[in-house]
Amino acid sequence: MTPHSSGNHGAALARAAKLRGIPAHIVMPSNSAKVKVRAVESYGAHIVFCEPTEAARESVCANVIAKTGATLIHSFENEDVITGQGTTAVELLEDVPDLDLVMCPVGGGGLLAGTAVAAKSMRPNVKVIAAEPENADDAAKSFRAGRVIHTEKKFTIADGLRTNVGEPNFAIIKRYVDDIVTVSEEAIISAMRTIWEAMKIIVEPSSAVPYAAIQQGKIDVAGQRVGIILTGGNVDLEALPWMDNR
Repeated sequence: MTPHSSGNHGAALARAAKLRGIPAHIVMPSNSAKVKVRAVESYGAHIVFCEPTEAARESVCANVIAKTGATLIHSFENEDVITGQGTTAVELLEDVPDLDLVMCPVGGGGLLAGTAVAAKSMRPNVKVIAAEPENADDAAKSFRAGRVIHTEKKFTIADGLRTNVGEPNFAIIKRYVDDIVTVSEEAIISAMRTIWEAMKIIVEPSSAVPYAAIQQGKIDVAGQRVGIILTGGNVDLEALPWMDNR
């Protein structure tokens, strides 16, 4: 099997492949977080690095498939992946069924598409709102325009959200999602630190983006019961983002 991934999807597939005795080739951008590279390596997968662009990811992935005969398991344009990620919303609403709003981050849109379908199927009146970095705002722009708009990505600390939203994912998002908002880099760092300090939960920057939208006042949550899906905790403890701001 082979995917291209900034790390979390790649690590999950590497683990699954190891359990089944299947070789895994993971295409990762050269600027992937070291902690995510180590996680993929620890499961025995073969990593192929590429330039940090979507075109390079696709090209290198195609070359690996041609050479190895591997099967592509896309990190978000894959119905099984979307369905699997939607189980997070199922579990959340089973535990807390009376939520008014469910939030998650959006990059390629796999998690958001799965979350939206699951949440609306279980509670048709629940709102689903996603958040993404201002420096990677293609999903928000696409949502406003009603069509997929690819943008040139500026640097964002939320490395898991640097991809453009996928076409099949956006079709689901248009149908089921209520809004997509954007947040600043400073808000992401502040939200991440708050979650660490107040909730004692280790989250990576991408995971903190939805809460950053609340902290930054991008969403009015007054009087509402809000569920936030925290999506990952792969961080380099030697390079926490607030260390650079002292």
